[in-house]
Amino acid sequence: MRVTQFMLTQNMLRNLSQSYARLGKIQDQLATGKKIARPSDDPVVAIKGMAYRTNLTEVEQFKRNFSEAHNWIDTADSALNEATQVLQRIRELVVQASNDTYETSQRQHIASEIGELKDHLVSIANTQVAGKYIFNGSDTLNPPVNLANSTNKVSTNSEQVKIELLKGIEIPVNVDPTKIFTYSTTPGGGLFSDIEALERDLQAGKTGQDLNKYLQYLDKHLSNILSERAELGARSNRIELMEARVDEQEVIAHRILSDNEDADIERVITDLKTQESVHRAALGVGARIIQPTLLDFLR
Repeated sequence: MRVTQFMLTQNMLRNLSQSYARLGKIQDQLATGKKIARPSDDPVVAIKGMAYRTNLTEVEQFKRNFSEAHNWIDTADSALNEATQVLQRIRELVVQASNDTYETSQRQHIASEIGELKDHLVSIANTQVAGKYIFNGSDTLNPPVNLANSTNKVSTNSEQVKIELLKGIEIPVNVDPTKIFTYSTTPGGGLFSDIEALERDLQAGKTGQDLNKYLQYLDKHLSNILSERAELGARSNRIELMEARVDEQEVIAHRILSDNEDADIERVITDLKTQESVHRAALGVGARIIQPTLLDFLR
């Protein structure tokens, strides 16, 4: 086969173009720090990267869910702690009012303070997190307690509010309000109804013997709150363990994604030096192969 100078020139230009393409690819890897710049560079790496990024996105969403769960639980625990202090103060006032040396006017003053404490308990029961009522079950848009409502003073919605913290695992983050903030016509059956009854008896000047029963009622309500706080604390501990697990998964997901996509900079620099040497050699060889023609001498 006859090899012409045109053929040599075309081959040289094609090889130089390919060399430039390889240099361009290496430069892209150095500039971006990634093995590939587009899926066509390596479809296998691109497909794996999509799966790894999906997994990492899920982990990051779970971390945001943990923040929301902690917000609900910490706020609920703080509210219940404050409710405990209020009930303990009411109990102290009942003990004082039970003293037969107190006059009717003094008991009425105590009733006034208990009325203020009751209103404070209402505000605690209507605690909100990001505009959502945390003590009204699944009905987070309406306040659970409205003592001015003659038909429905306290909500009975006990449905759980759950947040997915791991794939397929949902943890309730609210407290059952029917076990704490209740209203009942039966003495000793409802928190707010018992406080209202206590307030009326104090205003009426009832004696210590009539007031002693409220100590038992208050102790029962305090016990209910402590039980809910204990359950809330157990859930909080579980959430912390799950969060530590998700943190580990995030580190692993980042490492897998990095191993799949990130370029080995030391190797890329070595390839760049090698390709640069090859390219310069190709230019030198091409200059030697393409000899002067007859037209160069006729000029």
